Amino acid sequence: MGDEDLKAMMQKKIGKMLSGVFLRGLVVILPIAITISLIAWLVTAAESFLGGLVQSIFPEWNYWTGLGTLLGIALVFVIGIMMNAWVTRRILAYAEAVMERIPIIKSVYGGLRDLGKFMYGEDSQRNFHQVVAVSMAGIRLIGFVTRQDCTNLPQPLGTTPDLIGVYLPMSYQIGGYTVYVPKSAVEMLDMAIEDAMRFTMTAGMSNADKSKVQS
Repeated sequence: MGDEDLKAMMQKKIGKMLSGVFLRGLVVILPIAITISLIAWLVTAAESFLGGLVQSIFPEWNYWTGLGTLLGIALVFVIGIMMNAWVTRRILAYAEAVMERIPIIKSVYGGLRDLGKFMYGEDSQRNFHQVVAVSMAGIRLIGFVTRQDCTNLPQPLGTTPDLIGVYLPMSYQIGGYTVYVPKSAVEMLDMAIEDAMRFTMTAGMSNADKSKVQS
């Protein structure tokens, strides 16, 4: 092996080592950077909108930086408390009904509303009953049972015996498919819903060593 070949090999090894170090650092810093950026964006938006609103309504106030953010946090808590009242729920239901009639707005609002309900822990726990593995054409897909009784579904789904509804999420994005398969094609997994969702969203790169198929 000549000097040029040895030099090229060394450069290749160094380049590969530097690329690996950089990627490992990127894997660590990227989620932190995105989280911080999202929080900073929310704080800036609240400060800009609510802070500007307060200064325009009460110009005599001695406004200080951070008041808009605190008002935003307080507003979220107040709305959360008000949702326990029957009148507030009726008003919100009426507002949603109006938005559902507007062609473009209903798609945007409906998607964000469903995403919010999905991300809310209690709602996701209520809709997703069990983590399962669905066998299709020799492969297994991780999913979540959404319906165990399909007798009231449209025909011919409602007449198919032992049918079960399973939501199959996609990796790296919000989305997925709802399939109705025989119960014989479904295996129950001993896995928490949050762990299974994180596992599927990261294409299986998160830790799922404790999951196992229930016999």
